[in-house]
Amino acid sequence: MDIRSSPTEQDMALISFYKPPNVEWGRPLNCRLEGDTAIGQGVTRFFLSSCIEKLKSGFSINFANADVTRLFDGEPGHLVPSASHFLVESDLFMVAGRMLGHSFLHGGPSLSGLSPAVVHVLLGGSPETATLTLEDCPDLDIREIIRLLGGESTLSEKDAASVQELAYAWDLPSITETNRRWIFEKLLIHAVIGRVTRQIKQLRRGLKETPMWTVLTQRPDTVDRLLPKEGSGNINPEVLLQRITWPREDDEDADYSVATICCITGYLRQFIAHATPTELTDLVKFWTGWEILPRSLSVEVVTGRYPTASTCFEALRVPGHYKDYTSFRTDVLASISSCQTGFGLV
Repeated sequence: MDIRSSPTEQDMALISFYKPPNVEWGRPLNCRLEGDTAIGQGVTRFFLSSCIEKLKSGFSINFANADVTRLFDGEPGHLVPSASHFLVESDLFMVAGRMLGHSFLHGGPSLSGLSPAVVHVLLGGSPETATLTLEDCPDLDIREIIRLLGGESTLSEKDAASVQELAYAWDLPSITETNRRWIFEKLLIHAVIGRVTRQIKQLRRGLKETPMWTVLTQRPDTVDRLLPKEGSGNINPEVLLQRITWPREDDEDADYSVATICCITGYLRQFIAHATPTELTDLVKFWTGWEILPRSLSVEVVTGRYPTASTCFEALRVPGHYKDYTSFRTDVLASISSCQTGFGLV
């Protein structure tokens, strides 16, 4: 992937890598960023993290007159595959399945926030036995029409016409008082699962091309690791602080005095303690190359202008020239924002 190219060209490079069939995805993975001095394992982490991030936020490719092409729609925790037929015809959900399995096989990040109903069907469950909620329906207009059937109050003439029109469009019978609940369930199943059955099958086929599918079928407990619930992967400030190896006070080769080192590391502790979940995730990605918290990280106080990281060694290098927390925080936020676009020291 050429870091100097446009976001569209970079995303096309990612998709092109996962397009070919019959690839042994379990083989060792070595990545290189063209136009960046980055080398080592950190580049591989950046590559896998970028793949999963694109599955969550969308590819910067203009498909069907959209600046960003999202493979999954809906609210966090209730994401479902996009109903776009163009994406299916382009085998992009096959690509998504390969990305998911490949990232997991190499210890990379997972795709969080999928609807439990989609996960249930993806793993071979029946749509009829899936647990569905209205929040799983990504189309807000359709959701509001289906919601009209959720209660027991009499529908107005206008509401009844809207519900009936949707039911006829999806080959369901006329609504009566006796079948109202049944129509509600059928509409919700079709809105969430029925319209994206091909997408789910294609996603499953992509996963089956990686050894990960065998693990999922033989070890059901791995499902929550491959497809975790929204928020389950959030980085806890206390855990992060516990895993940091701080500079030693008796280091004779240190660039700064003990007082300065204590001041700078104090700023870092304060930043971590008060950072938002997104800021903590970006910090760990900048520090290690991806958003997975390792067993141990290190901090060095060095001579320099801005914070840098050696992701291969999971070491954060913080300049010791800061005199106040405000300027420290500003530079840290500026540095960790670069984790989306590449980095010069990995």
